[in-house]
Amino acid sequence: MTYDIAIVGGGIVGLATGRDLLLRHPHLKLAILEKEDVLSKHQTGHNSGVIHSGIYYAPGSLKARLCVEGRRLLWEYCDKKQIEYRQVGKLIVATEESELDRLDALMQRGKANGIENLEIVDAKGIEEREPACRGIKAIFSPVTGIVDYGVVANSYGTDIKEAGGEIFTGREVHAIDRIGGVSVLHTNAGDFEAKHVITCGGLLSDRLAKMTGGQSDPKIVPFRGDYLILRPERRDLVKGNIYPVPDPAFPFLGVHFTPRMNGDIWLGPNAVLAFAREGYSFSTINLGDLLETLTYSGFIKLASKYLSMGMGEMYRDVVRGAYVRALQRYIPSLRVEDTLPGPSGVRAQAMNSDGSMVDDFVFDGDDNVMHVRNAPSPAATSSLAIGRYIAADADTRFSLGKSAAVV
Repeated sequence: MTYDIAIVGGGIVGLATGRDLLLRHPHLKLAILEKEDVLSKHQTGHNSGVIHSGIYYAPGSLKARLCVEGRRLLWEYCDKKQIEYRQVGKLIVATEESELDRLDALMQRGKANGIENLEIVDAKGIEEREPACRGIKAIFSPVTGIVDYGVVANSYGTDIKEAGGEIFTGREVHAIDRIGGVSVLHTNAGDFEAKHVITCGGLLSDRLAKMTGGQSDPKIVPFRGDYLILRPERRDLVKGNIYPVPDPAFPFLGVHFTPRMNGDIWLGPNAVLAFAREGYSFSTINLGDLLETLTYSGFIKLASKYLSMGMGEMYRDVVRGAYVRALQRYIPSLRVEDTLPGPSGVRAQAMNSDGSMVDDFVFDGDDNVMHVRNAPSPAATSSLAIGRYIAADADTRFSLGKSAAVV
């Protein structure tokens, strides 16, 4: 059987894309190939569960536009499917005078991006919303929420199956050939043929792109984020999301506080180099993946620029007291004994050979294939909007014909 479209990757972006394509084209023969035995095992299954407002992203960027649109679509979807989510809100907290200009600039960015009901609050307003938190000024975003993205992604998968699409797990694509106008996807469990291919490979997105002759850059460099969690009896320390003011001098956001749908409170994450593309622990090492990263010119330049910061992150990764001290900047009453080891995630960070980190979503391809080259956070929040974007591109790129109404 030859499929009209094969999507490589069964994370939340690949599933949202397949769902939207079938809504547009109900008679499309569509297959999703996922290398793991379950859907959404990696970035989707390890993220913090935050429904982002869209405040952080440059006005006019794909991240800004698709996050705001995707958040609203996600609310509607969860309401329709009766998937629980909570609007717990978020405080972006300045603890020093030097952060105030950046906080004000972030407020202006949020307004430019159309974020609803943003509010500047003073120290008293911070304490009213988060009694244990201390800061001198903050942005309060009431539209920031939380959800279980694994539940959302599996619901997308159900939609695909009900619309006639097929999902194959345990199918790892190791090569893609174009033969006689058809792409042949070679997997560990046999070959699949498709007229067109969309890759949504997350941590392996650059390797999938190279299988069809795509550029080597942007390249994926994996960064692990380790969380602590609050002991259950100390959950009263945190009500909603508490985030730092972003510092453009550093490549990552910094530690924050995130409530979860199951009642847990996650603290973190830090950001350290993962020793494997799917390395969720310090001891997980893939020598091939690690050598590829350490010899990549872009990573060498990045590591040289941020060497002291990287060493600090590594230190906090192994010394919990140092990790907690970073968190105490926002909640001074937090103690080491209030915390437990938590989960980890791996961020697929796209990077250029000059050492710059790719900030926006990146989608590219040719007449027969489309690649999602970079879709880190807020991709889960944006997933339905990203799915619409890719499906609309596929209509033209693949000459799919007139689309049905998308709901």
